[in-house]
Amino acid sequence: MVQSRALFNWLLALRLLCNSPTDAQEIREFNVLQYVDQLIGASNGGNVFPGATLPYGMAKAVADTNSGSNQGGFTLDGAPVTGFSMLHDSGTGGSPSLGNFPLFPYNGCADDDVNRCPFPKKTRASFGKFDNQTVKAQPGYFDITLQSGPRVEMTVTQHTALFRFTFHGAAAGSKPLILQDLSDLSDSRQDNGTIKVDPKTGRITGNAVFVSSFGQGRYKPYFCTDFSGADVYDSGIFADSRASTDIHELTISRSINGYPLPGGAFVRFASGDKPVYARVGLSFISTEQACANAAREMAQFDFDKHFSDAQAAWRAKLSPITVESKGVDASFVTNFYSGIYRTMVNPQNYTDENPLWQDGQPYFDSFYCIWDLFRSQFPFLTVLDPTAVAQMIRSLISTYEHDGWLPDCRMSFSRGYTQGGSNADNVLTDAYIKGIRGGIDWNKGYEAVKKDAEVEPFDWCCRGRGGIDSWKRLGYVPVQDFDYKGFGTLTRTISRTVEYAYNDFCISQMAKGLGSKSEQEKYIASSGNWQNLYKADQKSLFPNQTDTGFTGFFQPRYLNKTWGYQDPLKCSNTDSQSVCSLQNSGPETFESSIWEYGFFVPHDQARLIALYGGPERFVKRLDFLHNQGITYIGNEPAFLTVFQYHYAGRPALSALRSHFYIPKFFSTRPDGLPGNDDSGAMGSFVAFSMMGLFPNPGQNVYLITPPFFESVKVKHPLTGKTATIRNINFDPSYKNIYIQNATLNGKPYTKNWIGHSFFTEGQELILSLGSQESAWGTAVKDLPPSLSPYTGFNNTYNQTAALMPRGNGNYRGEFRLPHFS
Repeated sequence: MVQSRALFNWLLALRLLCNSPTDAQEIREFNVLQYVDQLIGASNGGNVFPGATLPYGMAKAVADTNSGSNQGGFTLDGAPVTGFSMLHDSGTGGSPSLGNFPLFPYNGCADDDVNRCPFPKKTRASFGKFDNQTVKAQPGYFDITLQSGPRVEMTVTQHTALFRFTFHGAAAGSKPLILQDLSDLSDSRQDNGTIKVDPKTGRITGNAVFVSSFGQGRYKPYFCTDFSGADVYDSGIFADSRASTDIHELTISRSINGYPLPGGAFVRFASGDKPVYARVGLSFISTEQACANAAREMAQFDFDKHFSDAQAAWRAKLSPITVESKGVDASFVTNFYSGIYRTMVNPQNYTDENPLWQDGQPYFDSFYCIWDLFRSQFPFLTVLDPTAVAQMIRSLISTYEHDGWLPDCRMSFSRGYTQGGSNADNVLTDAYIKGIRGGIDWNKGYEAVKKDAEVEPFDWCCRGRGGIDSWKRLGYVPVQDFDYKGFGTLTRTISRTVEYAYNDFCISQMAKGLGSKSEQEKYIASSGNWQNLYKADQKSLFPNQTDTGFTGFFQPRYLNKTWGYQDPLKCSNTDSQSVCSLQNSGPETFESSIWEYGFFVPHDQARLIALYGGPERFVKRLDFLHNQGITYIGNEPAFLTVFQYHYAGRPALSALRSHFYIPKFFSTRPDGLPGNDDSGAMGSFVAFSMMGLFPNPGQNVYLITPPFFESVKVKHPLTGKTATIRNINFDPSYKNIYIQNATLNGKPYTKNWIGHSFFTEGQELILSLGSQESAWGTAVKDLPPSLSPYTGFNNTYNQTAALMPRGNGNYRGEFRLPHFS
């Protein structure tokens, strides 16, 4: 362990012995980082970035493996390390992202011949095997020891990574070698990558053009690597598998016959007796700026200082949330704070590193993708880090001004593929109605979201919405639309329709706040277009043709208003055959089924409940979605469905569901995520669920369930006031998970939801718990807001109480997920 960490632990123990209980509590809060496990999601397709970074940091240093799920760089699935790179995204699907300019160390080359050291990634992988027990990760730090000898530690500043190489087992007189190559994780380098090594100092500089991982663009990063700690013996370049100490500059093509051609530079050191430090400055502007970033941020190569500074930055971000963890399994605390941590890895703050424009506004990258992030990650950051959210909103509006549209997905300065609606509209609205200001030009923001609703871009693959003319004329996106104004993949007509409807509702809320009543009414009207795809007599059958027992589902429609057909279970968790992404042959729903999209009417649950036959029938349908394994909690459309029982007057069932999914599908193991983390979306789902307040994003609504801790306190970063959620009769075995009654600021509170002022004003919500469902939050007056009035609610609790699953009192994991032939 690094010296600063040992010193911190010693001081912590000393102060705990000498100080008062109050001081000890403050120290425990200060030491929140002990509950962060960055390796959660490092296997089983979690695709997290588990390495060293700052909150929203550009520099992201970690070991890269050659795993099939190395989108975040490092994995714990047995795949060997192929390099140590310092640009990454976290939790994404699709092609691996970034991973540029990796370093790789050797204790020495056989016979002191540089050509006896393997240079290409494929061949050096045999030297990259490691024991999982050697891997250590803390906020701002990553450490691994290769079986071939080198131990590699890393820490970061905002634009710079610092590596410490210790050459364990190096033979006497050996000359350790560190190479740096012009590759990335997905081998996407284009022609004319360049690299140069200074034979006197060993400084390596270079750049190359790469392809974005989920878009159509390219990007060009630059690096500047300096070494310290040992004398430079010699240096040179390599191309393919051959190297030379006589040549010190290289310009390389992409490939020969389609094979990604390896190329780079190396430095050898006179001795392996001391650690070698490698400082890598990064930039997207120029090599000179990369070198300047490194010199400014890490002048002294002081590893312990920069690790300590990184920890302090993370501690400041995470410490506003504290929990009373007495009696609670430590894994729950770790799951909670690790989820919070992952919400701040992406998006990344690339301010002053944007090569496309400089307008004095912040620039954030790696919104990957907003279709995922709007549901819980952005709302969580609005609670915990409103200053950063304001900067992100300003960045999105700046992107609109320079690129013409708000992005639905953006990475590496490129337009990413749009997965559904124009969901930046939801993000801007959520921030607006929750009072985020921070220098934001909200009139310009409203102009941007309104353009999404009114104007079709030529390339709606990657921004805005397609099918605008049909949307306005027919009130839905038709199958095989005649769209001559813009071009994109003509699929997903159901999911795009329901998403457009909600996007328009969000726009109506901004119009209301900005005083435009006519436009508020206009977009409220179009927010009801989801109903135009509801087919009241549509049934749903299992593959064996057994009727599910439910009627009334969304279905696709054509330009002439006739109905098409898609099996409501297609693309569900029970369907292992369909491919449901952005393929040209894709279905009419994206990454989920009609069954699940049938609940995506976040703004008018009252109307949806009425269509589904009333609250009792709605609850049965929602139960069926979960109990039969139709939904998949590893994908974001499932998130809100866990808590939608609130709208039917059954908040107890939302509590039951959340206690089922956590920890059944979310644990603290490396394989502890049910799907990829999607840039912190999964982390925010865990954090909100365990905190007991889940958002309906784009609305000033948090749905109340009991926290997983006796109390949770959130100190608002701007107002300085502390909001408290406290459980009475808290039971850490989680038998008492049902709210019996509640008070807000000392007064009885019966609503099953609360607004954002809870956080900004520092209110206190006290929940009395029991082991049985109660009538709390079940009355119509206590249900969350909905566009339409609630109907058919006649003593909901008594009518439907028999639907509650029963057992031994501890309901976690009782739901069975059957398999269907």
